[in-house]
Formats: sequence, C-alpha cells, structure tokens
Amino acid sequence: MDMDASTPAQSNRPDRAPASRLDRRSFTYSIVVPVFNSVAIVGKTVDQIVGVFEAAGLSYELILVNDGSRDGSWDVVADKARSHPHVIALDLLRNYGQHNANLAGLREATGDYVITMDDDLQNPPDQALLLIDEAMCGRDVVFGKFTRKQSTAYRRLGSKAIGLVNRRIFGQPPDLTVSNFRILRRDVVDRICASRTAYPYITGQALMYSGNRSDVSVRHDPRTVGDSSYSTVRIFRLVLTILFSYSSYPLRLAAAVGFAISAISFVIGAVYLVRGIIGASNVHGWTTLAVLLAVLNGFIIAILSMVGEYVVRTLNAVSADRTYHVVDRVSQ
Repeated sequence: MDMDASTPAQSNRPDRAPASRLDRRSFTYSIVVPVFNSVAIVGKTVDQIVGVFEAAGLSYELILVNDGSRDGSWDVVADKARSHPHVIALDLLRNYGQHNANLAGLREATGDYVITMDDDLQNPPDQALLLIDEAMCGRDVVFGKFTRKQSTAYRRLGSKAIGLVNRRIFGQPPDLTVSNFRILRRDVVDRICASRTAYPYITGQALMYSGNRSDVSVRHDPRTVGDSSYSTVRIFRLVLTILFSYSSYPLRLAAAVGFAISAISFVIGAVYLVRGIIGASNVHGWTTLAVLLAVLNGFIIAILSMVGEYVVRTLNAVSADRTYHVVDRVSQ
C-alpha cells in the first residue's frame, strides 16, 4: 500500500546525531498496521512482527487497524488481540483510507516511537530494527528507503508524482526518500494527532512537524498474496487531496491562467476597437464574440469550482472532530 516513495539522491544532509547512540531497549515502541482485505496474510504478518520484537527484547505494542475490510480480516486480527497481550485491534466503521487508518493507530499508540508499516509483508518486520537503529542516532523521523521496490510500473510512476508534490509543498529535501514504512518519535506523533485536518496525509505531516529527518536502506519483498489496493484512480485522488488540502498552488495556477486569458482578451478587444474606430471592421464578428464569451465564462466557472473546492475542504476541516469512527476495540 506504499505510495510515498521518491527517487533518492546523494545525501548532503548535515549530521545532527548525538555524540553517542541511544540504547534502543530504553524506549517503548508502537507498531501501527492498517489492515484492508488481507485475511490470507495478516495473521502471518502479526506473527512475524511479534517474533521480531520479542527476539530483540524490545518493549512494544502492535496496533492493527481494520479499515473496513470486506473479508474476514477483522476476525483474524481480533483473535490475535484476544490471544496476545501486546496486540490491540481497532475496527473502523467503514473504509476511510490508509492515512486515516494510520491516524487512528497513532492516536491509540502510547510508545516513545511509532512505526507504521503495511499488512502484506512487503515491509519485512525485521527491517523495522534498521529504522529503530537509525532513530537511535537522534532522528525524529526515519523513512525506509527500498533498495529495490517490488511494485508495478504505474505505482512507481505514481510514487514519483507524489514525490514531486512532497518536495514542492512539504519541503522534502531532494536527497531524502520517503515511504509509508517509517518510524516517528513521540513529539512528532503528538503534533500529527493534534493537527485539525479533514484530509490527513501522514507522510506530509511527518515532514511538516519534524526537523531531523533521515532514511535508511531496507528490503522490500514481493507481494505473495492478493493485489495492491492502490489503483490509478486512488493515486490520482491522493495527489488531488494533497494539492487541495495542503497548498494553494491550484488556486494560484488558476489565477495565473486567468490573468493571461484576461490580458489576451484585452489585447483582442483593443484590436477590434481600433479596427472599429478606423472603419476597418466588417461588423460580423459573431464568431469572435461567441468564442471569447465561451472561453471567459468557462474559465470563470472553473475558478468558481476551484474556490468552492477550497471552501468545502475548509468547512470540513473546521467542523469535523474525527475523520474516522472506531466501532470496536479488542485487547487483553
């Protein structure tokens, strides 16, 4: 489900690590896993996560967020929560999307650090230890940088598009690779949870609310069961959500185009006015008039629609207390 990766470049970030590495056993960890239609593999995912953190001797909790699955995923994760003291299962009212599911998990998490990962084992649980080790260098956010990403061409293209948006809107450094496989320090998690937005985008918010970011090379395994839930339409919707919810670039672009069209219209109007004054007009002009009216009125409607989109999203942001609803919680 990862759609946030961007192309890495040679690193030139300043080293802001402490003089000595922190001890990873001194902290607690929350692992948040959104679950969607993964009944065939989510049980194995849970077992591997538990095995890795138990073997490493780390204090942890595993939060499984069922994001409106239509198969038997909830039954699997609920059984895991009943049988294991470190597992918590949340059941959302319906499918709210990966970022809302992650937000629900972040708000449930109590760890000093929170790790987010997918439910399909493409983010191998043992690789989370690499994120933790990098975080022990004093980082407040660490992203997994896949050495070789196992995904389709359209998803890689979508990742590049989202990477461009991240760099433009959230100030993502060109030498930083981001992904949904990441570790967040508690202060960053608290800032994300306190943010009032009707359209959460965890990767962008992590970039906004952190100052010492890094990435670390991790393995990305092929998907063994099922297909990715990210279609081309969902990728496009995510890009639009980022653009309209976190930036004014669409409005500024529309304004720039509007000024250009207005300038061209004034020039055309001036030309026809001069032709009329000197008597060079043949007084037909209906085609020109109709084209100008169509273009200008169409653009006005487009601008009003764009402004309306911003108004709706602003209204949702100030009126929505929660962008998701939890209907059940299971733990020991």
